[in-house]
Amino acid sequence: MLSGLPSLVAFPLGCKTSACLVRFEGDLSIDAVTDWFATTALGLPRILYYSKESLGQNFLAKSGPHKVKAIFFSKTGERATPFVRQTAKSYWAYTSFAFVLWREEDFSVWWNAFEVESAPAIAFVKDSGVKPVVVHGLVNNSEFLDLVEKNKQQELPQLRSVTSMELGCDARGHSRAGNDTISWYCVILAGRLGPELNKMREIVRRIQERLSIDSESSEADKEQSLVLTGAFKGKRLTFAWLDGEAQEKYCSYYIHSETSYDTCGPRRDLVDVPKLFIVRYKRNASEDVIKVDTKPKNIFNVFEDENMDPASQLVARYNGSDEISQIMQWMSEIISDGDTRNLPFYRSKTPALVPEDSDPIWSRGAQSIFSKSIGIKQRIFNNFSRIYDYLGDPRIGPILLLGALMSFGTIWLIRSQSTHPKASQPSQSNAKDETRARRGDREKYRAKKDRPSSITDSEPKGAYQIPLSDSESE
Repeated sequence: MLSGLPSLVAFPLGCKTSACLVRFEGDLSIDAVTDWFATTALGLPRILYYSKESLGQNFLAKSGPHKVKAIFFSKTGERATPFVRQTAKSYWAYTSFAFVLWREEDFSVWWNAFEVESAPAIAFVKDSGVKPVVVHGLVNNSEFLDLVEKNKQQELPQLRSVTSMELGCDARGHSRAGNDTISWYCVILAGRLGPELNKMREIVRRIQERLSIDSESSEADKEQSLVLTGAFKGKRLTFAWLDGEAQEKYCSYYIHSETSYDTCGPRRDLVDVPKLFIVRYKRNASEDVIKVDTKPKNIFNVFEDENMDPASQLVARYNGSDEISQIMQWMSEIISDGDTRNLPFYRSKTPALVPEDSDPIWSRGAQSIFSKSIGIKQRIFNNFSRIYDYLGDPRIGPILLLGALMSFGTIWLIRSQSTHPKASQPSQSNAKDETRARRGDREKYRAKKDRPSSITDSEPKGAYQIPLSDSESE
């Protein structure tokens, strides 16, 4: 080592050579070493601290409406543990994480915003208008993982590319009730983000709460309640909302009306119109038998079957009022008809959902990320440390010797070739003479070939030679 003192080194994940050796340069404290090891060696993301002024602008507004926000309140200000960082990396598609330093003078701010009364605490912020889920006190790793898994979805889940199969709202997937379920339903609320969509999301959340209560507690229309409650608790009925602006193709595919621009795609008017529809998915129980017994007539049928989704889809749009009782009655009728009536089996190709998030920067590898706390002097010192480590490598001697031998061999080969130019001159001159002779023959042939024909070139037909007289011959 340069200083003669012991130091910490690590190999980042996925690297097994000494070129990836990373040395810790900094104060030997538990917090600093933990941060260095989690970021450099394990490749885990950092969880930043925010103040009461920057939390709303830099975290809540930028993390996206499709994610749950998990906020840690800490009294000490220490960094996140490697386990918390690993959880944040595993659930980055569902949840955004942040830290806040707790101060007693900010009690009223955090109580009014999230109902947090002391630290340590964790607050899970979900849908707009929904009371945050707050857990006070310390939690161990297993309890923390259970909390994140339980609260990773919003109260009314959003239909996204990463949640469609989990919610059972995907004709290419399967029902939440299992692969043996023949038919299942998904109620989708589509619209652009805004007050109109928030109002309808609140109505759908109330319907979910009603269905979560036992059917005996509902006195109004027991038959309707039994149909909906049975489908909901049997995991054959799912509720979700769809961002109509981000998922324009998917939204237009199901709305499919002249006024779909009020719900899907970019905003064109000041007023948005959220729309509610239900999709019935049905699996063909005899599909495997049909594939065995029936042969396709031509090759086009084979490609058509491959492009179609496995499950059938039938869509019903709601055109009534915003009253909860009417919406529940409409859903009950759709589910009853879908389970009892012999409706047509219609298969199609559903547009794919657009991913909301791109790959995070820390997914490229920890070695490509520099900490803002590392200055230019520290980076130069780190480079000198790496050079010193390379010089102490026992393999460097043979490598340098091999490089020197290859260099001397190359120099000798070049000089040996340059010492025999005269010996090769005769052969080179003979080759040049032959080349010139061949070139002259080709030029004569071309000149003769291109010359125009004359009467003296060939002997005319019927011509004869006039004999010369004796005087002329003499």
